[in-house]
Amino acid sequence: MRLGCQWRRRLAIAVAVAATLLLPSTAWAYVGPGAGFAVLSSFLTLLLAFLYALLAVLMWPVRQVFRLFRRRKAFGKAKVRRVIVLGFDGLDPDLAARWMREGKLPNLAALRDAGTFQPLATTHPPISPVAWATFLTGVLPGKHNIYDFLARDRHTYLPFLSSAQIGEPRRHLRLGPYRLPLGRPQVRLLRKARPFWQYLGDAGIFSSVIRVPITFPPEKFPGVLLSGMCVPDIQGSQGTFSFHSTRVQSRTAHESGVMLPLEQSNGHYASHIPGPANSLRPEERGALRIPFQVRPDAHRDCAEITVDGHKLTVKRGDYSDWTELRFRAGLGIRVHGIARFYVKEVSPEVEVYVTPVHIHPQRPALPISHPLTYSIYLSKLLGPFATLGLAEDTWGLNEGALDDEAFLDQCLLNFAERERMFFDALEKTSQGLCVCVWDTTDRIQHMFWRYLEPGHPAAAGAGRPSARAACAVEEIYQRVDHIVGRVHRQMNAGDLLLVISDHGFKSFARGFHLNAWLHQNGYLALKVGAAESGEWFRDVDWPRTRAYGMGLNGLYINQRGRERHGTVPSGAAAEQLKKELRQKLRGLRDPHKDTVAITEVWDDHTAFPGPYRENAPDLLIGYAPGFRASWDTVTGKVTAPIFEDNTKAWSGDHCMDARHVPGVLFSNHKIAAAQPAIVDLAPTILDQFGLPRPAHFDGKTWALEPR
Repeated sequence: MRLGCQWRRRLAIAVAVAATLLLPSTAWAYVGPGAGFAVLSSFLTLLLAFLYALLAVLMWPVRQVFRLFRRRKAFGKAKVRRVIVLGFDGLDPDLAARWMREGKLPNLAALRDAGTFQPLATTHPPISPVAWATFLTGVLPGKHNIYDFLARDRHTYLPFLSSAQIGEPRRHLRLGPYRLPLGRPQVRLLRKARPFWQYLGDAGIFSSVIRVPITFPPEKFPGVLLSGMCVPDIQGSQGTFSFHSTRVQSRTAHESGVMLPLEQSNGHYASHIPGPANSLRPEERGALRIPFQVRPDAHRDCAEITVDGHKLTVKRGDYSDWTELRFRAGLGIRVHGIARFYVKEVSPEVEVYVTPVHIHPQRPALPISHPLTYSIYLSKLLGPFATLGLAEDTWGLNEGALDDEAFLDQCLLNFAERERMFFDALEKTSQGLCVCVWDTTDRIQHMFWRYLEPGHPAAAGAGRPSARAACAVEEIYQRVDHIVGRVHRQMNAGDLLLVISDHGFKSFARGFHLNAWLHQNGYLALKVGAAESGEWFRDVDWPRTRAYGMGLNGLYINQRGRERHGTVPSGAAAEQLKKELRQKLRGLRDPHKDTVAITEVWDDHTAFPGPYRENAPDLLIGYAPGFRASWDTVTGKVTAPIFEDNTKAWSGDHCMDARHVPGVLFSNHKIAAAQPAIVDLAPTILDQFGLPRPAHFDGKTWALEPR
């Protein structure tokens, strides 16, 4: 009898990581509330991984026999042996249909002709963490508690990441200048409702889950999982790059990076890579750092980079391989990360970009996979890989640290890593569920939509794009098509293939300053003497404010008894204010374009039924294609203009009226569903494995025609 593929992999994982774990390194670090994340002790994480690996080896024979008997029963009512889900974030049905007509996507076209191609209704709002949380739970936001990337603290009016929170250990031990944590920091998943693969696991069906968003921290289930969107970097942020140049003085970039000078010394240039704050010595201000040196060689058009014991020779316009970085906190304690170096210029000036420092997959300071050893196994098998949830550095391009070509190269490196992970999982999941999500499709459309739309303000004055940049969106769709063809060639009889996206895409040419509109219409007040407010409502006078906007689509009532300085009584007064705001905002026109900017405003009672509605925005704004909340609205600023051109490279978006940005659904089966929605995937997959639809699910089950 052949050894089951899943258990061959589990045994391989245990063997592959045992040597790595025998001498684990220790790392404690904490990133304060401004960043929003802590970094766990890698000693504890790796110790648990070692114990898991040892237990897996010892218990493997017993569990294998048990699994063989259970698997026979598990598939007794199944209509399929394997379900393969390819998720491509942001894949748009209109663009897919256009390029299929032009013969550029032959594998997707063949899938359409043999099975199904339809728009897939997304969520309200159509934001990736919201939609993917709905995909994996089978319920709408009111039941899974994710409404945006950000949620707001009702006491401080400041944002926090909506999906997960990490706090310090409850107790510490003082040892001279050191403050040693006693126990592990508390990692809490804020998403509610169970993923559908847990129901599969309860029935004895194995799942491989690769980089699905909103799976951090990972949950236990019978399968393997590598967490996706919202995994932090080593600083605890959602991605903080560093850019080092002989042109700049030290400063913080506007959004998500730091600009640091390269200082000349003894024939080379020196700078440092910022790391996490040192929670062992909290009285010391500033973050841990790693120095590095750059020796440019204009003749060979490259630079030699010396960092943390490594010597790298990197050509101008190229990325280095992933490089291990060790931040030393004291007492022999280190925090391990990985980063790539990109050499932008070597003469006459010198410029080097460093990616955000990712959690090291072989020495994870945070649990980023289930089992703990899975990321270690993948790294041993495939080499180091990106672990940051938002691994494509869009703000590096927005801020000019990267150009179009460098950003594209980074995206395609990440895309290829994901492809290798997925096909390893597919090969080793002969039965059950295999699902993988690629984010690159979303990031490239965000940043290169400006070249799809003539006259887009983000392309004005930028000069003629390179041929590669101009075709970047089309190229990534063709790479998707290649993966679909490769999967199709590896499929077996009884396999169900689903190719999906969480939403589509449209232009983002004009930004709407919601808080400016609220201020100018008497709903949001500023402190005496202030005409505008800095980030995160710095100069807002809360005791005189009735409403405020935060995030990408949300509007909140400053409600008495709920917000710290609430002014609007709950009940009839709050409902009347919501009604008034809906009437004024719905159909609001952009006077510069003389077009409707807001097509609909939804009330939380209708948009978010469920037990967690109290955490939802009170009103949800649906923007027309071409419009979105301005960048200042997202960061809680109050400015003078109400509308303005969006001139950032981030020129395409989907955070608008969900009816205008459906995702895609392809399948090798014909699906009898008039209006399929992303919420339907979970109940449909359970049904294909012969499992009942849980009563609390919001999605419906599709009827699939047998092949």
